[in-house]
Amino acid sequence: MIEAIEAVEMRTALLTLRRATGLPVAFGGMLHDTRQVRIAELNGTATGALRGLAICIGNGLGGKSIALQRPCAVTDYRQARHITHEYDAAVAAEGLRSVVAVPVIVRRRVRGVLYGALRDPLPMGERAFDAAVAAARDVEQALVVRDEVQRLLAVTREPVYGRPEAWEEVREAHSELRALAPRIVDAGLRGELHAVCGRLAGAGGGAGGRHDHREQRAVTLTPREVDVLACVAAGSTNAAAAERLGLRPETVKGYLRAAMRKLGAHTRLEAVVAARRAGLLP
Repeated sequence: MIEAIEAVEMRTALLTLRRATGLPVAFGGMLHDTRQVRIAELNGTATGALRGLAICIGNGLGGKSIALQRPCAVTDYRQARHITHEYDAAVAAEGLRSVVAVPVIVRRRVRGVLYGALRDPLPMGERAFDAAVAAARDVEQALVVRDEVQRLLAVTREPVYGRPEAWEEVREAHSELRALAPRIVDAGLRGELHAVCGRLAGAGGGAGGRHDHREQRAVTLTPREVDVLACVAAGSTNAAAAERLGLRPETVKGYLRAAMRKLGAHTRLEAVVAARRAGLLP
């Protein structure tokens, strides 16, 4: 599951890189042990020569980039003097000459590497170099989000019945998961998050002994209205909710007003209580 999600993020970054720069080839892979990256995602390649290539730390352009934890580039891979040449055969089979490699770094640890390449020995150019760095940063942010999602899901799996204080942890996790879900590229994981949030909301109503099924059927909120209420329930101000959800404060106010109207609430607290009774929040 984790590898599949990483593959989606890398695939998306490579496609974005090519579209932003016009580079004919982009490829990359993730670090799955402490020693090497395996090239798994290819975009624009003419052969399969690079697929499955194991890049050891320090070897070749990508290995150098990983070891130094910074972007590296060569104008002519075959003639480059400042890299080792263990992968020349695969690079030559694909016909690559000018190559840039950018490490994917999360919390000071290299998690992968992506490449952009030309089939001519020409300088890469600042625009292409910057786009490659930006693509790597996109993968990094996606991995940070995924790591946080995994942490929050672990919180929601902990038994909470008989431990009232644990419900506050679950409610905070629910709020954060709803905020993170729109940022998840992988549709499968995004669907799993929404399903977990739904189960948490239902469990929360039942746990308090206040779940009113008639009220639940009578109230229908939009996903964004629930997102805003989840932030409010976790103690966020409108400004904090806007930052968490990637919205403007005025937009958050609009969603909150709409939710309060539907719930028949006159205050933020009344809206949260009504949403919990309706099974919309844990």
